[in-house]
Amino acid sequence: MQEFYFIRHGQTDYNKRHIVQGSGVDSVLNKTGIFQAQQFFDYYHQTGFDLVISSKLKRSKQTVQPFIDKLGVPHQEHANINEISWGVHEGKSGNLAMKKAYDRMIKEWQAGNYDARLEQAESAQELMVRCVEFVDYIKTLDQSKVLICSHGRTLRCLMCVMKQQHLSEMENYSHHNTGLFLGYYQLDRFKFVVENDISHLKTLS
Repeated sequence: MQEFYFIRHGQTDYNKRHIVQGSGVDSVLNKTGIFQAQQFFDYYHQTGFDLVISSKLKRSKQTVQPFIDKLGVPHQEHANINEISWGVHEGKSGNLAMKKAYDRMIKEWQAGNYDARLEQAESAQELMVRCVEFVDYIKTLDQSKVLICSHGRTLRCLMCVMKQQHLSEMENYSHHNTGLFLGYYQLDRFKFVVENDISHLKTLS
């Protein structure tokens, strides 16, 4: 049996200011995000991770950097768990027109039209393809405890892939900065026992 600890990256100034990031904005953690990452490390540093995997975006790697620097846990970067591309919305502060376009797309996804997308953005179908490739990869790993840091929408998609759910269910998953999803993989099945847990942030003001 293998244990997979999936977390979302820590907070960035873009998160705080409600500016769309996606895969095209390679932001770094702000002070709160750095503190969240440290809180997660303090809480889980004795877990005994054999491997740390991040996306190729800075905010993801920076969140798990303490496990790499302080404990020497081997690290891999995978573009397949980068955040979804939000196209022309990236780098912009949300306005009414953007919100309406986003809401329309989400409704399309919930109705099963996974090819719907924002202008110049990725579709849910395209995101799913790379999430499936990543899940197929981690199934081949020999390590028994793996920490994986990704992004909000990508985590929603990964959860659907690992639970063998339709992508229309993505909105059922919340994702706080450094929120933990803990799953066990055994007999070719994933079972999640923790979802979006932020117990490690209990001292965060």
